[in-house]
Amino acid sequence: MIFGGEFLCNGRLYQEIAQLVTNAFRRPEPLSFIILPTENTRPSEMTQNANNLCWLDMEMTGLNPEHDRIIEVAMIITDSDLNVLAQSDVYVIHQSDELLDGMDEWNTATHGRTGLTQRVRESKLTEAEVEQNLLDFMSAWIPEKSTPMCGNSIHQDRRFMVKYMPHLEAYFHYRNLDVSTLKELAKRWNPAVAKSVVKRGSHKALDDILESIEEMRHYREHFLKLPSEQ
Repeated sequence: MIFGGEFLCNGRLYQEIAQLVTNAFRRPEPLSFIILPTENTRPSEMTQNANNLCWLDMEMTGLNPEHDRIIEVAMIITDSDLNVLAQSDVYVIHQSDELLDGMDEWNTATHGRTGLTQRVRESKLTEAEVEQNLLDFMSAWIPEKSTPMCGNSIHQDRRFMVKYMPHLEAYFHYRNLDVSTLKELAKRWNPAVAKSVVKRGSHKALDDILESIEEMRHYREHFLKLPSEQ
């Protein structure tokens, strides 16, 4: 075998190559993304881009930020063509038993079914800690005030962020990119496109973000006419 202009006959090398080939054909783990820097490019030179988009989703104990709280949040960064560049950790935020026991029937059933309620009880993370972690993640990819807040019915997430994670909210542009706007327009202007969207609705933060991105790709392909298609 020739490698780098030299003949390599080391049995250990062959074992390592065989392992690499085996790993290459393994089925990838779900919801994982690999970021590959270009040759001779440092991450700090390739990541931050004002055209990148930050998508997020929160799970809350209810709909009213005056007495409900954030219990789960995650982010995904895409480029302007909706290609995934990076995903944050999924953060579960501790809240009191009193707050969790006071959830309405829908939230009690939903978060109980997914196991989120128990994970919230066990978590040691505070809103402030999670806010800083997400700021660090987001700022590595996107300059301040450049990305709209992206997601489904994202105004609701923003209401909670203003109250409980104000520094993170301030890093976003004031505009929202709300996939549900396209959903409502498609229902009225092209119902077939709207009906062809299948929603799983797992009510898990990372799953819901990926679903929002996929839904936006669907509208881009079937509903929006891009300049190259005109």
